[in-house]
Amino acid sequence: RSLEQGLAGVGDDGKDVYLSDHVEPHLLPEWREMIRKRISIPRSENIFYIRHALKLGLSVNDVSQATGIDPWFLSQIERIIMQEKRLRSLNSNLNTGQSRNANQLTGNELIKSKRLGFSDKQIGHLTKSDEKTIRRFRESENIHPLYLSVDTCAGEFEAYTPYHYSSYETGETEVKQVDKPRVIVLGSGPNRIGQGIEFDYCCVHASMTLKQEGYFSIMVNCNPETVSTDFDISDRLYFEPVTLEDVLEICHAEQPEGVIVQFGGQTPLKLALQLEDNGIKVLGTHPRRIAESEDREAFGAMLKEMNINHPAFGIAHNIEETFEIASEIHYPILVRPSFVLGGRAMEIVYDDKGLTKYLNEAASEISEDHPVLVDKYIEDAFEFDVDAVSDGEESIICGIMQHIEEAGIHSGDSACALPPIAMSDKLRDEIIDLTKTLAKRLQVIGLMNLQLAYRDDSLYVIEVNPRASRTIPFVSKATGRNWVQVATRCLLGKSLSEQNIKENLNPGRYAVKEVVFPFSRFEGVSTFLGPEMRSTGEVMGISDDFSEAYSKALYAAGTYLPSEGTVFISVNEHDKEGIIPIADKLSKLGFKLIATKGTNEELKENGIESEFVFKVNEGRPDVLDKMKNGDIHLLINTPLGKESHYNERVIGENAYRMGLPLITTLSAARAALGALEMLGKRPLQPLKLQEL
Repeated sequence: RSLEQGLAGVGDDGKDVYLSDHVEPHLLPEWREMIRKRISIPRSENIFYIRHALKLGLSVNDVSQATGIDPWFLSQIERIIMQEKRLRSLNSNLNTGQSRNANQLTGNELIKSKRLGFSDKQIGHLTKSDEKTIRRFRESENIHPLYLSVDTCAGEFEAYTPYHYSSYETGETEVKQVDKPRVIVLGSGPNRIGQGIEFDYCCVHASMTLKQEGYFSIMVNCNPETVSTDFDISDRLYFEPVTLEDVLEICHAEQPEGVIVQFGGQTPLKLALQLEDNGIKVLGTHPRRIAESEDREAFGAMLKEMNINHPAFGIAHNIEETFEIASEIHYPILVRPSFVLGGRAMEIVYDDKGLTKYLNEAASEISEDHPVLVDKYIEDAFEFDVDAVSDGEESIICGIMQHIEEAGIHSGDSACALPPIAMSDKLRDEIIDLTKTLAKRLQVIGLMNLQLAYRDDSLYVIEVNPRASRTIPFVSKATGRNWVQVATRCLLGKSLSEQNIKENLNPGRYAVKEVVFPFSRFEGVSTFLGPEMRSTGEVMGISDDFSEAYSKALYAAGTYLPSEGTVFISVNEHDKEGIIPIADKLSKLGFKLIATKGTNEELKENGIESEFVFKVNEGRPDVLDKMKNGDIHLLINTPLGKESHYNERVIGENAYRMGLPLITTLSAARAALGALEMLGKRPLQPLKLQEL
């Protein structure tokens, strides 16, 4: 095996299997030389290989000379490695009643390990035990962290900031006790694509509402670059990771009335059941109901019992099962590893060849513990997002949003409109009834989000999340009501009727959310949308007319539609029929059309004038030449849905680099066409949220 394979990965669960732990003695010189060469090349992952260099017996001076890193820092890493070796030599048979022996974990070894940063889970793994056993032993030895204050005064005088961090040093805690009832809000941790600022908004308003209701609000979040970690948001802030061990220790120090998990996204939600099992009260929807909605098999069984439509699905624990499920539910399918965040490693697969490629690349470690979820992908469907709030008895719809992109595009990457732009009264009533039925069945208290697909007069439940969604800030601004504030009061026991909250699904205007992508900053990144989230921001447009609201949102996102010029069109076989009315209207608006071979022939067969242009590197001048010469002003390019080929990738990269608007789905093309028709009819009218 290669060096990289031999030294492969550390998992989130703290488990590691490294070849460097098992190198045969006669191979040590060869491995040392390989890794010495490896760390001498500056690369971001060198800290990972430095660990193995020291484990393989290279000295601190050897590593320092190879990397240029000061020996002091390498010595600190070496201390950790030495303790890791020591822990591997111990065992933690702590509950057997046997007398201790030299190879048994002691309180002194445990506190030494904690001071070096080892988590209970890591210690448990290294001593062939588990996190729970180590935690119980640590508690029996009365080993708990102290909480010290962040010194914002640089030692010049005493700081009274409410910021705290944990330490296993000796001394007294610097957390002052208070008489008010305390509630902990769990943040989302590090901001990343798929989990970030939207949940920060939710945590901020939850904390502020707690203070308004007379509670002492405590925030737990390890990211200092968020609003939720500002000095004036919470009464007390812990800069700690959002993990079970750290949250339990904060609860031990604070003794709160309860913990709120539904405003920080998926990270805190995963802790709900474990917190409940450890005697911590989770405010809002019961953790058992949360687990039921999160467990794919349990949730599917619940929907089947309630006779609610949902896409066919299966859970595969090995490669053979994956192909069996695909054959049973038929392609196209949506595949993803279990417990993904932001749609990471999700892909739409159209055939056996594509599934083989996916399993080799994205889900290579499929197993009983790490299964792959396989869902039937519903093509050419409308998708709706529904946000609702419940007090445990009554439920109210906060807003129904229609995605502008079709189902299959990650909800975080889809533009959406509130209220929906194409919905019958019958469909709206069906969505309302379905939402309230599920809220009652799951005994929701607080916020809930549904994602639905609609095709051929049938409504399908894609997923239900009993927590705040990333659309809640948008819905709050679009409807003029702070739904996080309403939900927080529900968590504290106030009913919707006590809060005088009424349902209003038509705010009297259109609000359109559009997303912002970072494609122009990264070369070689596919610009085409799918189930894996790529956006890094969002904007909003408001108007009494949908097309104007969409125009504003596009402008705010940096997409400037041309009022005249040439439109390049290249669509896949599935979209050939749907592009005809769009191209016809573009032509009637005065745009010149150019298209690649198949699309050009389709347009001409339907009486639409267009000019042929070569694909990239198929002839000259090709579409890239036209773009560089300023002969194209708008692009409509829809790949088949699988990973884009070279032609589409090059077009996308250059479109973003040149600032040319690029549309990659037919539904977005239809919406953009409406915005183009609005151009020139009247100037865009700015509206203030405060006035609305």
